Amino acid sequence: MLFPVLFALGSSLLTYATPVVKHEFSSLIQEDVSLRFVNNSGICETTPGVHQMSGYVDIGTGMSIWFWFFASRTAPETAPFTLWINGGPGCASEIVETENGPCTVNADGQSTTLNPFSWNSVSNMIYVDQPIGTGFSFGTDTVNSTESAAVQFWKVFQILFESGEFAQYQSRDPSFVTYFDQQNAAIAKGTVTGVPIVVSALMVNNGWYDPLIQNLAYLTFATNAPGYGQLQSDAVLKKMNTSFFEANGCQAQEMACYAAGNSTASNAICIKADNFCATVGNRDSDDLRQNSSALFPPEFYLNYLALPAVKTAIGAESTYSECADAPFELFERTGDDARTWLPQLGDLANSTLKILIWAGDADINCNWLGGHASILAMNWYGKARLAATQFTNMTINGSSVAAIKNVDNFSFARVYAAGHEVPAFQPVAALEIFKQVIAMEQLHSV
Repeated sequence: MLFPVLFALGSSLLTYATPVVKHEFSSLIQEDVSLRFVNNSGICETTPGVHQMSGYVDIGTGMSIWFWFFASRTAPETAPFTLWINGGPGCASEIVETENGPCTVNADGQSTTLNPFSWNSVSNMIYVDQPIGTGFSFGTDTVNSTESAAVQFWKVFQILFESGEFAQYQSRDPSFVTYFDQQNAAIAKGTVTGVPIVVSALMVNNGWYDPLIQNLAYLTFATNAPGYGQLQSDAVLKKMNTSFFEANGCQAQEMACYAAGNSTASNAICIKADNFCATVGNRDSDDLRQNSSALFPPEFYLNYLALPAVKTAIGAESTYSECADAPFELFERTGDDARTWLPQLGDLANSTLKILIWAGDADINCNWLGGHASILAMNWYGKARLAATQFTNMTINGSSVAAIKNVDNFSFARVYAAGHEVPAFQPVAALEIFKQVIAMEQLHSV
């Protein structure tokens, strides 16, 4: 049985659609795992008749991973099934309450407003806090790299789909995607017992693909951010230039990390590179137009998720942590952030998987120049065509929203006037782009 996944007006107070009843499921084919959830809490998604589910996937003793599922507001029986996970690593998916989720939290921190541009307007959405220690997930965290995160994440989806709670979505047609494909092949050979999960599309928003290329892009972007100009003083730019190109500078250390591969010594080499290659400057790294962080999008939702009534209603059993230090520090110890993922992304592009790489053009952290340079360096059958393809303007009702490139199933978008969290800054454009991806269309004006 295949389970395809897309791998990427009013106000409400604390009222609950149905009584809070917890449900449990224990696996028949995996030991020491279970699913505990609450149906239709009435929190956040208040559209009449729209199903939601929230709770925990227990993947082992003392290892509980939080999920929150919202059915599509439109034809959930036939709408795609989309997974959203935040990066960091260690940033929780409830941040979508400022991005693409069913609601936004009001300034009082105790009520919500329905989001008309929520992605569950057109797709069934599931949000997962991973790894353990992130968001509402709690317990023993053993994940210290992207590879190990993928293994744990695959187990989460095995339990979810084995439970039968998502059986109605079974007929629906990147590191995590790579691992899912490997496991599907093993299941087909009979060497692994599990449920094949087919990923039909991948969207990466302001991602980190190749540290060597993207660390250089910090300098390029600070020198002249298209549409915004020079971001740092000449003195700071000189310092950044020296830091990158000097002997044993960022470039040399990143190349040493790449050369070390997965050798025993690679962790120490890559940790050193990651620690050395740091950005400088006085702007908000998530939005160059702001000089201090956390101005927009606001984080009223942190107070909301701390309310005992909300936690009880949705079945949360831990204290919410937005971007926890502990999970991030485990990744830090393996130098995970200094390693490239372009080979895996190139393999996925070669498979003709539907892929969108996009970024807000006001984001410094994972700026669009670095993302674009990364995909131009990626080895795949469309490499030359992508390099030769000029950006075109995408408009919605005549208004420009993005600069786009399309080569077959692969698309890149620079979203105008958007910071790191694109759907928060440009909700109309983000929803339209999402619609086109899940419809397996090339990006185009509407």
